[in-house]
Amino acid sequence: MIKMPTVAFHTLGCKVNHYETEAIWQLFQKAGYEKTEFEQSSDVYVINTCTVTNTGDKKSRQVIRRAIRKNPDAVVCVTGCYAQTSPAEVMAIPGVDIVVGTQDRHKLLGYIEQYQTERQPINGVGNIMKARIYEELDVPAFTDRTRASLKIQEGCNNFCTFCIIPWARGLMRSRKSEDVLKQAEQLVAAGYKEIVLTGIHTGGYGEDMKDYSLAQLLEDLEQVPGLKRIRISSIEASQITDEVIHVMDRSEKVVRHLHIPLQSGSNGVLKRMRRKYTTEYYLERIEKLKQALPGLAITSDVIVGFPGETEEEFQETYDFIRKVRFSELHVFPYSKRTGTPAARMENQVDDEVKNNRVHQLIVLSAQLAKEYASLFEGEVLEVIPEEPDKDAPDSGYYIGYTDNYLKVKVPADESMIGKIVKVKIEKAGYPYNVGSFVRVADDVYLAGK
Repeated sequence: MIKMPTVAFHTLGCKVNHYETEAIWQLFQKAGYEKTEFEQSSDVYVINTCTVTNTGDKKSRQVIRRAIRKNPDAVVCVTGCYAQTSPAEVMAIPGVDIVVGTQDRHKLLGYIEQYQTERQPINGVGNIMKARIYEELDVPAFTDRTRASLKIQEGCNNFCTFCIIPWARGLMRSRKSEDVLKQAEQLVAAGYKEIVLTGIHTGGYGEDMKDYSLAQLLEDLEQVPGLKRIRISSIEASQITDEVIHVMDRSEKVVRHLHIPLQSGSNGVLKRMRRKYTTEYYLERIEKLKQALPGLAITSDVIVGFPGETEEEFQETYDFIRKVRFSELHVFPYSKRTGTPAARMENQVDDEVKNNRVHQLIVLSAQLAKEYASLFEGEVLEVIPEEPDKDAPDSGYYIGYTDNYLKVKVPADESMIGKIVKVKIEKAGYPYNVGSFVRVADDVYLAGK
């Protein structure tokens, strides 16, 4: 019997990286590879790296070295953002054989064959700033069987002062609408009820197109038969046009949850960050959205301790967060990213001050999350169970999300994973709500069938 070559993957960083690893796996699968766990010995290792912080770089290097130790004879391929921004640094790690950045992933298999013949390391990283075409990477199904990501764009034109990503991903490139819709149909055919639209700057979709926009894409996705939920992974306040709000208002499928990065609730800090909005504009967009989508959950990212952030500016952020009433926050202490303007700014904030501010916002976030969840106690909502409760594996409870992103524990069984079930929220809380099973949505699944 012919032994199939094996490949193992390790993904660092964001949802887009996870999506792209799935796409790279599709290429290997078609070429006759078998997938193994990263901790096992494999013929090929693919490490998809992150560079959003200096720590991301460091973690990427650690994982690369781990693969080389596992099987010194393996072909070690490094791709992703760190590979794109620092190819020479990656190539300098003894044992790295192939480096490909955030473009040309389809060339990986050819490079592996070339390496196996010539035994010479290959640097396949090009100038990402010259890329103008979206690289088509298809993912008809995922290893995770409940929520499917659908990448719709690549790159970012914003150049915020704290961020390296435009240098890792290049400028805005939107995916052709026909390719997006074709993949949406494939995902529905594979059994997914919910699709998460994702990208590096997702809400910018269509900005580089002549006669097409995010609003039109949402309208077209609305027509995909069998698709029940459309979730946008992240959208900037500056990209929430009246047209987008109008489409969401009329939509049956766009969920009542949006992730809208804030980064700071102080106009002074926003200006130093080179963000494209003021707090006044941000609040006005939120209020419009809440009218269009009653019960809307808004989650956000906040960076505290940005260079020069005073006690007053932090207080402005704290007060603004309370005013908006987010349903949950991701709070990050500012960390210097080499190569960005913010890393060279004066008045860097002391770590102790940063950590204290992070703690204050985490406490506030938990309080706001509980307040938001309590609005739905006693209500019947639709939940898609995703996995058994890891904290109590034998309890018969499964964890899933409502359309408005409440995490719910509900008594269910394996057969309900990925299906839409009706659940009554019996006990609101954070991080979990506890629900009871009402019935499964008729058109989706009937218990016992």
